[in-house]
Amino acid sequence: MTGTTLVTQKVSTEGADLLTLAGVNDANLIELGRIHGVRVGMRGEALTLAGDPQAVDRAINTAQRMVEAARQRASFTADDVLRMSEDTSVEPGPLDPARIALPGVKRVVQAKTPGQAEYLQKIADHDIVIGIGPAGTGKTYLAVAAAVDALMRKRVKRIVLARPAVEAGESLGFLPGDMQAKVDPYLRPLYDALDEMMPPERVIKALETRVIEIAPLAFMRGRTLSDAFVILDEAQNATNAQMKMFLTRLGVSSKIVITGDKTQIDLPAREQSGLMQVERILPGVEGISFHYFSEADVVRHRLVRDIIRAYAHDSGN
Repeated sequence: MTGTTLVTQKVSTEGADLLTLAGVNDANLIELGRIHGVRVGMRGEALTLAGDPQAVDRAINTAQRMVEAARQRASFTADDVLRMSEDTSVEPGPLDPARIALPGVKRVVQAKTPGQAEYLQKIADHDIVIGIGPAGTGKTYLAVAAAVDALMRKRVKRIVLARPAVEAGESLGFLPGDMQAKVDPYLRPLYDALDEMMPPERVIKALETRVIEIAPLAFMRGRTLSDAFVILDEAQNATNAQMKMFLTRLGVSSKIVITGDKTQIDLPAREQSGLMQVERILPGVEGISFHYFSEADVVRHRLVRDIIRAYAHDSGN
């Protein structure tokens, strides 16, 4: 357009992992240009941004966030670039000051939204944290990362991961195998999260020596869990009695993280969700912190956020 002034600015990439910064097939750089309507190039130790002055200014802010993440070896995708461009509440800098480095798999787990960063901080500061929110917000993933980090730093001696197996009663009786084989499908998401945090051979050894235990919630009855990082996943499917039982397992030098999604309760109609009960009775108890995730914290495919929003707005007609 005649009379339009175009500018070119550079952002230093010194110290950044350039492959991480650019993404697969330069997807991150392409997304940066698409979002802000600028031309993006990378040469040497600089990103070049060209276009309308206001667009370039906005792009610089996002580019600086991308560079900082790449300096910390925190992998990110084009979807994350979009989130970086949307979050203008803080100055460019590390996305999460409490980065979790997992040397065994040579990766860094880092919060991708302010809500996730706050969640990690609460886990560090409290003995019991209850994370509530929709699917895809990183509730379980970040909790498992924090647990593995605590184990590697010898802050705890073991990790216990539990899930209610709502269908693991009579409805599974026809399946072959022992009880562990019957309930394993319901525990699989915990195994999957763990596999991303530790080398396979270390996971196998930890499970064999019971340094890491993955079990249905019902198996926790009668135990005291000391020197442990304990995670209860899918807590919306724990009954009131199960939730009380679980919370009273807390022993000396232990930490509990409870995660759940109130919109996905699978309990029979006659049963009340223990997650809903603790939400009513435990706020204000010292040492216990509640954290609420929103659709803005969804870190899966960008469509997941739109799907969650659509379901939230559905009137049932």
